[in-house]
Amino acid sequence: MEIETKVSIFKGKGVRKIIHGNEWWFSVVDVVEALMDSDRPSVYWTAMKARVQIEGEFQLSTICRQLKLLALDGKMRETDCANTEGIFRIIQSIPSPKAEPFKRWLAKVGYERVQEIEDPELATKRTRMLYKLKGYSDDWIEKRMRGIAIREELTDEWKKRGAKEKREYEILTAEISKATFGVTPSEYKKLKKLERENLRDHMNDFELIFTMLGERSTTEIHRTEDSKGLPKLKNDANRGGRVAGNARLELEKELGRSVVSGNNFKKIRVKKKVQK
Repeated sequence: MEIETKVSIFKGKGVRKIIHGNEWWFSVVDVVEALMDSDRPSVYWTAMKARVQIEGEFQLSTICRQLKLLALDGKMRETDCANTEGIFRIIQSIPSPKAEPFKRWLAKVGYERVQEIEDPELATKRTRMLYKLKGYSDDWIEKRMRGIAIREELTDEWKKRGAKEKREYEILTAEISKATFGVTPSEYKKLKKLERENLRDHMNDFELIFTMLGERSTTEIHRTEDSKGLPKLKNDANRGGRVAGNARLELEKELGRSVVSGNNFKKIRVKKKVQK
């Protein structure tokens, strides 16, 4: 599966999280900010670690792991993270009236993950519901969910064929995107003026369709040629992306306009509200 940073909302505050070892790990500084309403959560976290160590309770850093999360500058950066049990222990050292409701929220998030492991269909249903609540249309949601399935199928192939997660997946994804749209994912995000947001959540119907075509074509090329190793996979990714890229160019010729768009869902949603 594609590993990416997710964001859950607690009382209006975003808490980044990522799957590691089949469980949720949460950004500690995000938790601190949510509980303390601090504009300098990293400073508070550093001071808190020193204080707890001096008091001789335990070292907070021992229950954390440095995992890469998407930062405000759009880059994946090493961040102190803790699992549900670790976050509970950290909360005990934070004097905040929000501690109890946060514990309940955290327990709910963790329990949902356990349910999803036992019944993966629940994760799909929750994802659909979240998109619906955000205002996406049913047609768009169907395409997005199909795109997620195609992406997972592709990354499964990459894993089996020797590609390393994260960095090499990013290289291969960029190769497909460049051949499909003429821009890499990072360049596409700049075009749409996105920061921490997921690029695909801000694609229109045609962008999603051509993304799926490029990734599905790449998967089929891998299987047909039994490709292995990054150089061959990268070549396949370029070829699969070109299949989608050629189709995009044909459509643009018919439409007389570019499929690649700077619009994002936030802009579209604002326009809809204004029109009402």
